[in-house]
Amino acid sequence: MKLKFTMDRGQKTEGRGQRTEGLHPSSFILHPSSVILLLFFFAAGPTGCATVNGRGPQQKTINPTVETVEPKIYRPEKPDATQKAYEHFALASVALNQGRYQDARKYLEAAIQNDPDSDYLNAKMAILLKGLKKYPEALAYAQKSVSMDPQDTHTLALLGDLYALTGKDELAIVEYQNVLKQDPDNKRVRLLLTTILVRKKQFEKALIQLDILIKQDPELIIAYYYQGRINLEMRRYKAAERSLNEALKRNKTLEPALFDKATLYQITQRNPEAAKAYESLLSLYPDNIPARERLVEVYLKLGQKSDAAHQVEQIKKHSKPGEPERQVLGLLYLKQGKIDASIAELDLIVTAWPKDHKSRYYLATAYEEKGDSGKALEQFKLIDRKSKYYQNAQMHIIHLLILEERFDEALKTLEQLMAMDRSNTDLYLMLAAIYEAQEKYDKAIDAVKEGLTLDEKNVNLRFRLGVLLDKAGRKEACIQEMRQLLKIDPDNADALNYIGYTYAEQGVRLDEALFLIQKALKLKPDSGYIIDSLGWVYFQKGQYEKALQTLLKAATLTGEDPTVQEHLGDAHFKLNQYQKAFQCYEKALSLKHPEETRIKEKIAEVRERLKTEN
Repeated sequence: MKLKFTMDRGQKTEGRGQRTEGLHPSSFILHPSSVILLLFFFAAGPTGCATVNGRGPQQKTINPTVETVEPKIYRPEKPDATQKAYEHFALASVALNQGRYQDARKYLEAAIQNDPDSDYLNAKMAILLKGLKKYPEALAYAQKSVSMDPQDTHTLALLGDLYALTGKDELAIVEYQNVLKQDPDNKRVRLLLTTILVRKKQFEKALIQLDILIKQDPELIIAYYYQGRINLEMRRYKAAERSLNEALKRNKTLEPALFDKATLYQITQRNPEAAKAYESLLSLYPDNIPARERLVEVYLKLGQKSDAAHQVEQIKKHSKPGEPERQVLGLLYLKQGKIDASIAELDLIVTAWPKDHKSRYYLATAYEEKGDSGKALEQFKLIDRKSKYYQNAQMHIIHLLILEERFDEALKTLEQLMAMDRSNTDLYLMLAAIYEAQEKYDKAIDAVKEGLTLDEKNVNLRFRLGVLLDKAGRKEACIQEMRQLLKIDPDNADALNYIGYTYAEQGVRLDEALFLIQKALKLKPDSGYIIDSLGWVYFQKGQYEKALQTLLKAATLTGEDPTVQEHLGDAHFKLNQYQKAFQCYEKALSLKHPEETRIKEKIAEVRERLKTEN
């Protein structure tokens, strides 16, 4: 039967107003006077107060003509199931108010046992269990409640929450969309939907939801922040900066937005601005250790070593070896290339805190950087499947297996990941990498194209497709793909550089190549590879002295890159600096240049020139 005490529709709506807010006594509590009335009802029986259906008290009718008959003593009838449900619900409310959650659960179970068809009671039980983090059990009650009243948006939202909490994102999306069909102005549900879409890397769909939110409420700070965060993730830096500025315009002290804006400056090589942004953030939030870590990196890039050392001391000051807080120091050493120091810090943490998967993940990464693939694989494999670092750890495992040419194992590991979530576009990039390492370019191209069916505007997939087309010898198709990427992201420095360098390699359209590379360099002014491309354009234009100076800077920034060394050798050769050219070619060869035969031919030619010169 339908529970009678679920009240009329107006009361029901009021009673469910907090249903999706989690466990809180106020989500159950009856007004004290209501509890008193209910208890009085149970004590006095059906004639003691108003009945459940709202009719007035029933009184014994006495025949006025029989005055000598003494009135009979009233014996209360046995309470029916609805009355028992009332009683147990009242007791559950009191228990919840007193923080006795297990008692509240027991009373609610009794209430539902007496009235199993009450959507209201089932929903209340779902809320209670959700608060107790008993998500699978809560889900069952929420599903039952929705089956009884599929139009109630509060219960639909609760069901969506529980699907999300139990890892059923696709079902959560369906329920949230059902809510928004009935209640398009529900900001909370739209934000939750956006969060899931971001988690599934469906960024374009997430941005659509945020646009709707901003149109509904132009002052909604969190919508601007999420918009900026997503664009930052997609490398749409100008759009990200605009959105973050809109968020900060409405709240100048919003810590996540300040942090992400500083990060944006750092990513785009605007280091002086990044330093000021991190300093400003730390003046407001001095305990933000990740900001101090990033500021150390920026100071080192700017050559401000004493300022960087001061920040490191601040990090040490607020933590002890082996404490989770020292994780930042381990990561900082890792980024600075101090691999052994990083391993020492992180190993202490995972020894003391075996379930600290973040520290273990970066410890494995440090071993990978050190070239100890055995220990790296060992640590990556210890990361729990439930950890948010699990998928990335598996990706590293696949990468290491590719390097060791264990392609079958790599493919098997990737297939297991894809069985868990085929909507992650990064998995298609990794699949392409497995085929690319075997020079199976057609299969690699097909893998990337399959990923693009999930997100046709994914710039990472677009860029990789262009590279693979180039490797497959399809230069025109490569250029076309990179131009398609630039339509999506006009400020993609990597695509601009790739087109420019490809033209420079071919010795064609050199003025356009120069324009594209210079634009890329404005976006990434400290990129040694883009500077190398610029030097190569100068070389192809016959401006050898200018090319030499540019390539020397590129070699300093890139360090041990064989192609840059070859270009530098070519510039020295054109300027008749044969000894220096010889040294560059020798270095390129020692760095395992992919075109070993070509480098050896150049070395032979330089030797002949040196003999003639001598």
